[in-house]
Amino acid sequence: MNKVSCICLGVRSMERAIRFYRDGLGYQTDCKEDNPAVCFFNTPGTKLELYPLDLLAKDISEDAPPQTGSGFGGVTLAYNVPKKEDVDETIRLVRAAGGTVVKEPQNAFWGGYHAYFADPDGYYWEVVHGPDFEYDENGLLRF
Repeated sequence: MNKVSCICLGVRSMERAIRFYRDGLGYQTDCKEDNPAVCFFNTPGTKLELYPLDLLAKDISEDAPPQTGSGFGGVTLAYNVPKKEDVDETIRLVRAAGGTVVKEPQNAFWGGYHAYFADPDGYYWEVVHGPDFEYDENGLLRF
């Protein structure tokens, strides 16, 4: 059986999130409209899904949906890139798309190069290049 993984982000505004990921960062999707009920983006090895936050909370529990707030929830998403320059380019795209750069591109203590940004809903992403990272023929990070 083929297994497909999906990261689902509950977003406060589908239109704003789609503009950020599709129009700003160039993520590939079949979503043509700006406010669909759900939108999937193609990423190597997994799918990124945007889903309205209130509906995601109700999907978790109709009777007692988890309450959402602001702030860091202890989770970051990582975007691994093959070249150091790709970190800088991604951060340029983030700025142009309206994201918040949380940590400017810089050398990491472990020898890589990285930066952090938050999307319009406050989800933290690390953009990272590792000098020893290897990728397979599909662009997936090989461990």
